[in-house]
Amino acid sequence: MPERRSPFYSSIVELGATMGRVGGDFISARYYSGVADEHLNTRENVGVQDLSTMGKMDIKGPDAEALVNHVIVNDAAAMRPGQVRYSTICRQDGGIMDDLTVFRLGPEHFMLVTGSVNRQKMLLWLLHHAEGRKAYVTDITAAIAFPTIQGPRSRDVLKVLVQDADLDGLKRWSFTTGRIGETRLLISRTGVTGELGFELFVPADEAAAVWDTLIRSGQDFGLKPYGVLAMFTLGLEKSYPAHGIDMDETRTPFHVGLDRWIRFDKGDFVGREALLKIRDTGVDERWTGLIVEGGMPAAANARVLADGEDAGVVTYSDHGYSLGKVLATAHLRLPFTQIGTVLSFDIDGAPTRAVVSAMPFFDPDGARLRA
Repeated sequence: MPERRSPFYSSIVELGATMGRVGGDFISARYYSGVADEHLNTRENVGVQDLSTMGKMDIKGPDAEALVNHVIVNDAAAMRPGQVRYSTICRQDGGIMDDLTVFRLGPEHFMLVTGSVNRQKMLLWLLHHAEGRKAYVTDITAAIAFPTIQGPRSRDVLKVLVQDADLDGLKRWSFTTGRIGETRLLISRTGVTGELGFELFVPADEAAAVWDTLIRSGQDFGLKPYGVLAMFTLGLEKSYPAHGIDMDETRTPFHVGLDRWIRFDKGDFVGREALLKIRDTGVDERWTGLIVEGGMPAAANARVLADGEDAGVVTYSDHGYSLGKVLATAHLRLPFTQIGTVLSFDIDGAPTRAVVSAMPFFDPDGARLRA
C-alpha cells in the first residue's frame, strides 16, 4: 500500500516518536516516551494524539439525513446541528462493517468519522447507498487534521489557547467552533480514552502551527503526546471495543455490547431485519472482560479454557497501567461469562489463570467523562 503521512508527521518525528503503520495506509506514532508513561500521564494530566489517520466523510444535500439514517443503526434524524452520535454500520446480515461518530453540521450536512483501516471501504459503501439520492459524499480525510486532547487537564489547556468558544458549557457528545490564533477549527467533546477530552478538526494546511502551539503551551499543564499503543491500553481499561480486534463483519452489535445504540423504532436501515432476529433469539457468546494473573498479557487469538474445555478466544490483552493489573477481553460462550468464573490460557507455553470481571475495568460509572 502507498505510504501516507498526516499533516503532523514532521512535528511528530521531531518529538522522537517511534513511527509505524497505524491505520490503513498512514504512518504515524506508535509511541514516544513509552506506553506506560504516556498512558498514566493522560490519566493524570493531559495527552495529545494525532488521529488524522481516521476517515472523514462529508455528506451534503437534501437527502443527506436519509442516507446517513439508512446506513447507521443509530438515529440521525433525531440529531440537532451541533450534536455527535456514536453508531455502528452493519451489513444486511447484521455484521459490523465499522463503528464511527456522526456529526450533524447542519440541516442537510453531516460528517462521519470512520476507522482508519475502514476508510476506503466506508467511502464505497456510502457512495453505493447514495445512488438515486440527492446526497453527495466526499472523502475529506486529507484536508482535515485531527488532534485529540485527552485527560483531566484537557479543558484547562484549551481554554488558554482557544478563542470564540465556550468550552465550559460544551457538553459530551456535542461540538462547537472556535479558533487558535487565526485558524478556525471544530471542537468536539468526544474521545476514546475514558477521560474528559476534546477532538479538534483543523484545516490540514494550517495544522502544523496548531500542533506546535499545543505542545509548547501544554507543557505548563503536563501535556505529553501519546501514540496508538497507549490509545489501545487506555481504551482497554474502559472496555471500548476496537473494530478489527474485538469486532468485525462476523459479529453483530449484540455480540460486543453495542446494541444499546440501535434505534429499531426509527424505521428501516441496513441490517434491521437481521438484527431484530438476533435481538429476539439472543446470542451464544459475548465479549467479556478478564483479569489475568501474573505480569504477562495473553496473545491475541489465544484459546480460553474452562477446566480443559474450550470457552472462547482472546481478542486483546495488555497492561491496565491505571489499575496495576493485566487485562484481557475475549469472546466467550455464555456459560463462561459469569463474573468470577475462573478460566485459563497459555502464555509462552505456561497455563495462566484469568477471572471474568465486570466491564469497564476502570471508572465504571464514567465520572471522569463527565468532569
